[in-house]
Amino acid sequence: MENQIALQFVNISKSFGHKVANKNVSLDLRKGEILAILGENGSGKTSLMNTALGIYYPDEGQIFVNGEEANIHSPKDAYDYHIGMIHQHFKLVDVFTAKENVVLGIDYKGKANAVKAKDGPEIDRLKKEFKELSPEEQNARKAELKAAIKEYKKKIKDAKTYSLKKAKRQILEICQKFGFEVDPDKKVYEMSVSEKQTLEIVKALYKGVDILILDEPTAVLTPQETKKLFAVLRSMSSQGKSIIIITHKLNEVMEISDRVSVLRKGEYAGTVVTKETNEKELTELMVGRKIELNINRKEVVNPHDRLFVNGLTYTNRDNIKALDDVSFVARGGEILGIAGIAGNGQKELLEGIAGLIQLDDGNVVFHNPKKNRPATFFHKNVKQIRELAAEGAFYDADTNEKLDLRHVSDKKIKEMVNNEKIMFYEDEIIDLKNKKPIEIRNLGIKLSFVPEDRLGMGLVGNMDIIDNMMLRSFRKGHSIFVNRKKPQHLAEEIVDELEVVTPNLKTPVRNLSGGNIQKLLVGREISSSPKVLMVAYPVRGLDIKSSYTIYDLLNQQKKRGTAVIFVGEDLDVLLALSDRILVLSGGKVSGIVDARNTTKEEIGLLMTKSMEKQEVKHNVDVEDEE
Repeated sequence: MENQIALQFVNISKSFGHKVANKNVSLDLRKGEILAILGENGSGKTSLMNTALGIYYPDEGQIFVNGEEANIHSPKDAYDYHIGMIHQHFKLVDVFTAKENVVLGIDYKGKANAVKAKDGPEIDRLKKEFKELSPEEQNARKAELKAAIKEYKKKIKDAKTYSLKKAKRQILEICQKFGFEVDPDKKVYEMSVSEKQTLEIVKALYKGVDILILDEPTAVLTPQETKKLFAVLRSMSSQGKSIIIITHKLNEVMEISDRVSVLRKGEYAGTVVTKETNEKELTELMVGRKIELNINRKEVVNPHDRLFVNGLTYTNRDNIKALDDVSFVARGGEILGIAGIAGNGQKELLEGIAGLIQLDDGNVVFHNPKKNRPATFFHKNVKQIRELAAEGAFYDADTNEKLDLRHVSDKKIKEMVNNEKIMFYEDEIIDLKNKKPIEIRNLGIKLSFVPEDRLGMGLVGNMDIIDNMMLRSFRKGHSIFVNRKKPQHLAEEIVDELEVVTPNLKTPVRNLSGGNIQKLLVGREISSSPKVLMVAYPVRGLDIKSSYTIYDLLNQQKKRGTAVIFVGEDLDVLLALSDRILVLSGGKVSGIVDARNTTKEEIGLLMTKSMEKQEVKHNVDVEDEE
């Protein structure tokens, strides 16, 4: 089996209009091998795989399966060549059981025709030989021919027959062979993310797949689930299955793959044997030059409590508690990481703090350390200073007496503020619960939010870059005309510093790649010098160099005293970047740990703390109901 080629791409080129996705790409997958495909965002990894799956047809080049040229025009053709793919978003019907999902979409007539195509010629040959025999020889071999024909007809009948009982038995046989744990009778909506992924793999194997492609298979798995997946993939490869993994996690590439093929800007950059390389070399091969990939986490200096979150509870439109009594403190000068399997309350938590959803219970208190400090126009305007003075919030810096500004002119107040004469008696304590974003801003609180949904919530796709920068500042104008100079200057700075690839500043944001859209959004939110910065998956879709640029920006915010709340999906990054990590499981806080003194395994256990874990073991000989 060693060095036998299972799948081969030869000079594959694919373009979409003027954009070249793949250019003369040649690489191969060997039988019984795990091959990792690496490349930056937009390097053509998925486009290349889609040509093997029949989703795209290459403009140029050839694909060979087991040494023979393959014409793959559709996913059905790919399955006929025993090629399957597990996508990031699972293709399962939630209300169906595992076994029902497995048999869904199977062409039983096609399976019967495949049996005829494979075994029919042999039966015809046996019949022809039988006719040419003498009567004595025919009598001697009559029983043999009858048995062969009977077995052939049984195969056709079995291929045509739809039977959940038979499907269940075959599913359990696959599980036993490769080490899967799947309950054929379990509904998909009752399954964890890991169980759904396992079911997708079993479904592919049930359909006869020998070449399996997995797209970012560990993106939503805990460390424990990742180890279990890798054990199964090794078992599959040892039994002759050929596997391709598309991923960006270099540590996992080093752990699971036999070889690594790298694409760069749509072209083939090279293939290396995993045990003969390292993460640094792979990075240089992807980027094309040497780059430093270090997250320089600084020690926390003078942390101060900035945001108190107490007992947040929220029920979503499906009447499910997305947040259940969530409490924590975010500190200025610190990065608080939020870990958890996707869909465990991360989105609702940030939106609740930002005032985008109506909370059922709990409160969010912003603590602004102002005691014995001067009022400034950084957070307050003249009107707000007057209102606070009426509440007895200030004293005179010269006389130490309580300030009464009722009869003081705006000009005089501005002068006093600029000369630091208006001093706070106590720290500002402001309850943000159920306040809308504009109300929070009007209170002088600089809270920035980079949402998970870039174009749905963060930016307006049909507006250009300058106008998207202006979304944060247009209300500050004093006339019907808006000032576009500052937003234009900000746009130029962000495009330059974060290396945003765009034809010009007038380009509609929707025309940019996902990674460049994310850079614009993060850059805009950081530019407002926030006191609290919340970011959800800020490097999703970014290439390696840009990702580390974002990490550096978050560290800079931490250094200037911002309270940073960072929702991430890569546990290695969370551990390297965060000072503390809060873990959400089922909408509850399952633990808050020191990032310097914990492990991925501990966080993984906390991520599944509130979920019931059941070992699924079945005997394939057990009789079941239809």
